[in-house]
Amino acid sequence: MRIAVFGTRSYDRQFLSAANVDHRFALDFFETSLTAATTTLVQGHEAVCLFVNDVADRPVLSALAHAGVRLLALRCAGYNNVDLAAARSLGITVVRVPAYSPHAVSEFTIALLLALDRKIHRAWSRVRENNFALDGLVGRNLHGRTVGVVGTGQIGALVAKALCAGFGCKVLASDPVIDADLVKLGVDYVPRETLLREAEIISLHCPLTPETRHLIDEQVLRTAKAGLVIVNTSRGALIDTRALIEALKQRRVAGVALDVYEQEAGIFFDDLSSEIIEDDMLQRLLTFPNVLMTGHQAFLTEEALTAIARMTLDNIADFAAGRPLANQLLYESMHD
Repeated sequence: MRIAVFGTRSYDRQFLSAANVDHRFALDFFETSLTAATTTLVQGHEAVCLFVNDVADRPVLSALAHAGVRLLALRCAGYNNVDLAAARSLGITVVRVPAYSPHAVSEFTIALLLALDRKIHRAWSRVRENNFALDGLVGRNLHGRTVGVVGTGQIGALVAKALCAGFGCKVLASDPVIDADLVKLGVDYVPRETLLREAEIISLHCPLTPETRHLIDEQVLRTAKAGLVIVNTSRGALIDTRALIEALKQRRVAGVALDVYEQEAGIFFDDLSSEIIEDDMLQRLLTFPNVLMTGHQAFLTEEALTAIARMTLDNIADFAAGRPLANQLLYESMHD
């Protein structure tokens, strides 16, 4: 089977090529993202492999189907960039990697929170200029603070466990499914509205859906506890960026750590250090001293990349062999 792999970087090629030794697929790597303008590249391919910022809306999927593509293989867990209804109607099967290394993202979440709260990023910048003054670097302990974890799937559960059992935080959780093991540790499941109102720190670990888009909006930021700290390693559009900027300007939010951004497509994963970025909201965010931002790298560990590559190619192999697809995304199951 010949596969067009979009949005690739050196690490994608390295780990997918290594995993492909067991399959020997014909992998054609493209650095460009999949968009309506790049669909011509899929000619001659039976499958297309995508990442988080590739576009798979109805026009793109129609072009893929017309070119003979039968499988869309996501090398990520999120699927908000895919029109599943269109894929179903066009006869394109969609598979994903639902879990690869939850430890990678959960550990990075804790790292961001600690770096932000203890102002490590600012201290690092100072000492590189031989400035060892401690003024302005006063942080806060995590121990004893109330942390709200929105979404306790595999990643969120690890974060909640670390904060509760490891750091001694009072952890509030919100999820349609209650994790009994977390409850035994002392995690308290509450309605999302209660969590957003009472938490001193909010960590986001839920998928992006129409219901969760702008989960953190102007109203939430207005009614949240003063001095709120927000960490987002899930999906950028969970936060209304305009509302966040206003809350930062009004000093209602003490700090924000973001590994994702609402309009990151076309910006993240590329070196734009010599370019003029026209996204005014992103540039404004980067001016705040209490905003710590990274470029969607929470997943980026050797273990996670190995698991992603193996599962992605295993999904494709199962499809090619006509075997049951454990990781298939079905439009109907998303809307039951």
